[in-house]
Amino acid sequence: MVFARGDVSGHDEQAIDHNDPGSNIEIVSWNGPKDPENPYNWPLRQKWTLTLLAAFATFITMMNGTIITVAHAAINEEFGISDADFPHSYWPVTSWAVGGGCFSLLILPLMEEFGVRWVFLLAYVAFVCFVIPQGLAQNFVTLIVTRFFAGGCVSILANTSATVIGNVWDTEKARNIPVSLYIVTYLVGASIGPVIGAPIFEFLSWRWISYLQLIWLGALFPVYFFLFKECRGIAILGQRAKALRKEGKMAYTQHEIDSEGTSMMMIVARSATRPLVLFFTESVVFVSFMWSAFTVGTLYLFTQSVEQVFVGLYDWTPSQAGYIQAAIVVGEILGWVGTLFSGKIYFDSAARNTEVPGTPIPEARLYLAIVGGVLGISGGMFTYAWTSYANFPWIAPAVGLAMVGAGSVIVVTGISDYVVDAYAKYAASAVGIIVTGENTFSAFLPLAAMSMYNTLGFQWASTLLAFISLALSFAPILFVVYGKQIRERSPFMKEAMLEKRRKSFDSSV
Repeated sequence: MVFARGDVSGHDEQAIDHNDPGSNIEIVSWNGPKDPENPYNWPLRQKWTLTLLAAFATFITMMNGTIITVAHAAINEEFGISDADFPHSYWPVTSWAVGGGCFSLLILPLMEEFGVRWVFLLAYVAFVCFVIPQGLAQNFVTLIVTRFFAGGCVSILANTSATVIGNVWDTEKARNIPVSLYIVTYLVGASIGPVIGAPIFEFLSWRWISYLQLIWLGALFPVYFFLFKECRGIAILGQRAKALRKEGKMAYTQHEIDSEGTSMMMIVARSATRPLVLFFTESVVFVSFMWSAFTVGTLYLFTQSVEQVFVGLYDWTPSQAGYIQAAIVVGEILGWVGTLFSGKIYFDSAARNTEVPGTPIPEARLYLAIVGGVLGISGGMFTYAWTSYANFPWIAPAVGLAMVGAGSVIVVTGISDYVVDAYAKYAASAVGIIVTGENTFSAFLPLAAMSMYNTLGFQWASTLLAFISLALSFAPILFVVYGKQIRERSPFMKEAMLEKRRKSFDSSV
């Protein structure tokens, strides 16, 4: 998705006249394939610095979504909210996730036009501004509204990692570890919120949960301001062109010329509608949407069900229930190690690819993801379900939580990698609708947790979730078996495969 600014003539006093042979327009591009300012040519240390900064930003901002869940009783008491018939205390998390879904489709494309650095820094400052009223809120509505915008800012900050990775790592092999690192920090950040929030709430108060976030966000801002460099190639070339225009030259990037006359509204409309087209016409996108969204939604559901189960079985406090969610985090880290083996399986598949010889098979990304879904998420939910008895030690259901955590990282990583490989230049739109699904399920699935676990009981409520996860894990097997036929019927995937064939042919010549 290329986000255009509008009429290129708005950049300075000079307008581009394509029909004037004497205009002497200079097309600004890289100074050869080894241009040191091209992010693909940056030193390895510089690439990893930016990648790790982006991943850490993902981690510290994602925890904002769930960090206050351990303090719901105190917030309810202060604002006169009741959870007797419905989990109203979850609305601040719901609004946060809805904000993330809205902003991810509308604001993230700005990075394609204005570059990564300034959009990131402005979103960072805006996020801090919306954390302040979370700590100072004098009514429940203020908390819900400010968290909507905070969630929107986080969707930009947390997804910066994906943009950075695509801008500085130029091959699939080079991107393999950075992508898996991004996904594990994304999921761990969401899961660790209650773990970090529990001691803050226990020893201070629920308002200090926001105050401490302000302290560490403020302390880190100078680090990001000075070290977070621009990595978007179009933006770097645009800065070169602007400098040349100040010298009186008619210098423009190809992107500026191509974008001439294209309004912002036109591109926003295109970037917002293409994901919907893929969702309704592509079976792969639809199944990936449901599988990934349910997986991430389940992690958010644990912020509700874990407290119900562990308080109900072991008479724990909400803070203690927050600590036990560290089991999910441990599982997610172990799952990240598993994704490294998934990468090896994928690249080894190139040796047996008869469709595009020498190129890995896209469906190979799903092999370990299916195993992670069946054994990790479904198996973990079954374990969590049928060890939820008071006569079982607390470690037993905690093991189930860890299994789900491990499976979730493997599944989400496999889905992301597969969609990117299969859809190539349309991957941003496909991933965009999947992220929207993850935010939607994270917002609303946990609202059903209290009623479901009270009505069905701890065992059968988790069993129901396990069977849904099992069904979703079996569906992608069809993609593995009929992958070639599915790709041939999809105009989007067919175009991606033709591009791979062309590149494979060029490299062999």
